[in-house]
Amino acid sequence: MKIVYPAIFSKKADGSGYQAYFPDLEGCKAEGLELEDAADQARAAATDWILVEMEEENDLPEVTHRDDLELKEGEVAKYLTMTIQLVPGYE
Repeated sequence: MKIVYPAIFSKKADGSGYQAYFPDLEGCKAEGLELEDAADQARAAATDWILVEMEEENDLPEVTHRDDLELKEGEVAKYLTMTIQLVPGYE
């Protein structure tokens, strides 16, 4: 199953890379030295976040529409796709 959520990316204040968070996934954050690395780390963090919610049988939050995202200066929003494997051993 594929799930898409927006991630907000920005440069870290100390200039040591990039950070990302998901406005719809409470507490879900990641960082990386390069923007692509931060995106990969964010995708992995979101996948883990979603799996925990599914295991606890919680409803997943609704996806915020791009027009409703409030970005600060220097932030950029990208929608990331997470692939969730529902049946073990089946790709």
